[in-house]
Amino acid sequence: MKQFIRKWSLAGRILPLLLLVALLKFISHKLGYELMELNALFSSLVAGTIFLIGFLISGVLSDYKESEKLPSELAASMRTLFDDTYTIGKVKNTKTADEFIEFQKSFIKSLMDWFYKKERTKLILAKISQMNDFFIEFEKEGVQANFIIKMKNEQNSLRKIVLRIDTIRDTDFVISAYAIVEAMGFLTALGLIIIKIEPFYASLFLTLLITFLIFYMFLLIKDLDNPFDYASKSETGTEVSLKPIHDLESEFEEDILKL
Repeated sequence: MKQFIRKWSLAGRILPLLLLVALLKFISHKLGYELMELNALFSSLVAGTIFLIGFLISGVLSDYKESEKLPSELAASMRTLFDDTYTIGKVKNTKTADEFIEFQKSFIKSLMDWFYKKERTKLILAKISQMNDFFIEFEKEGVQANFIIKMKNEQNSLRKIVLRIDTIRDTDFVISAYAIVEAMGFLTALGLIIIKIEPFYASLFLTLLITFLIFYMFLLIKDLDNPFDYASKSETGTEVSLKPIHDLESEFEEDILKL
């Protein structure tokens, strides 16, 4: 049932609009406000709207496909940091390794808060920079330089991924293109309401069908444009899955990963 709701949640958001369009179509038909006849110019308007929707979806899909990889890469970098810390702890039997493990556990929680916009980006970046304190201690304790260099590389990867996610979720794809699609969608719906097509119920069906398709695709593009919008809707299906990070957080909480 939950999967069904997630699958059709986007369509449910359009139902109030469809009810309004159906009501206006009935009023237009009853009061004789169907002033237009179906013609090639209107068909061109619909075709142009579809073309713009195709342009938008091709643009946002490229970012979306990239975004799908980022949580896995983030979790992989965290696991690599843990593995190196585990190795250092076993070899050197150092207190710093234990402290760094605890720091990583708290960092995972902060990272999840950041995804849900409960924590600011600059604080996450500051925590990533705090890893330098542990690297300094490792160097003082005689940890081999290649271990520290490897961990510094993972630290840099974490910083790059966080900044990339922050850019994607705070940047809209071509705002002016959204504006023109919104305008054309509205004009198309208005045109369908005042166009006379016989029989009436065929006209009503086509009006609702075309309106549904245009606005469904528009809402889908808006959702795909921000694949990290967990703050308002959680993980509803159009957002990128955070399962790799959830799994890592669960392992830390259950002490599956431990020295």
